[in-house]
Amino acid sequence: MRVIGGQARGRRLKVPKGNGVRPTAARVKEALFNILPHDLSGIKVLDLFAGTGNLTIEALSRGAAEAILVDSSTESGEAIRENLQRLNLVDRTRVWITPVTRAARLLARRGETFDMIFLDPPYGQKLVEATLKIIAAGALLRESGVLIAEHGIRDPVGERYGSLILRDQRRYGDTVLSFFQLKERDNPI
Repeated sequence: MRVIGGQARGRRLKVPKGNGVRPTAARVKEALFNILPHDLSGIKVLDLFAGTGNLTIEALSRGAAEAILVDSSTESGEAIRENLQRLNLVDRTRVWITPVTRAARLLARRGETFDMIFLDPPYGQKLVEATLKIIAAGALLRESGVLIAEHGIRDPVGERYGSLILRDQRRYGDTVLSFFQLKERDNPI
C-alpha cells in the first residue's frame, strides 16, 4: 500500500499483520481522492476506525493541516504511529487508541469540529449508522465539511442522520463510498 499523491507520493505504508484491518483498496482510494478537492490545504481531518491511517495520511500528504486518527486496536495504533513517523507527519496528528463511540462523544463535548471526516468501520457490523448518528448528534462536521463513509454494499445507510444529508454514493465492487454534508449546504461536493 502506497501514498498516491502529494508530498509523500509513492511512499509505502505499514499494514498490521492478520485479518483485523481491511485497508481501503487502491482503486477506491484513488477514486475518492479524484472526487475530493485536490488541494486540501489547511483542513482538519477526523479518521474514525483509522486502521492504518491510509486515508488521513493521503489527506495530510495533500496539505491537510491536522488530524485525529481513532482506532480501538493497539496493533492499528502502532501501525498508524509508525506510518506517521516514517512520513514526518507526527507533529500534525493525534492518535487515539479508544473505541470510536467514546472518542466521538469526547470530541463533541470538547466542541471540536472537522472539515473532513473519514468513517471506515468493519463491514457487516452495523457500525456505519450507529456512528453517523453519534457524529450528527455531536455536531462534529463543520458547515463546509464533508463526511465520507466507506462501507459494504450490505451495510444499511440512510438518507439523513440529524443534520447530515447523503449527497452522493459511489460503488466500487462490494465497497460503497457515501458522502454526507450538512443540510444547510446548498452546493454539494
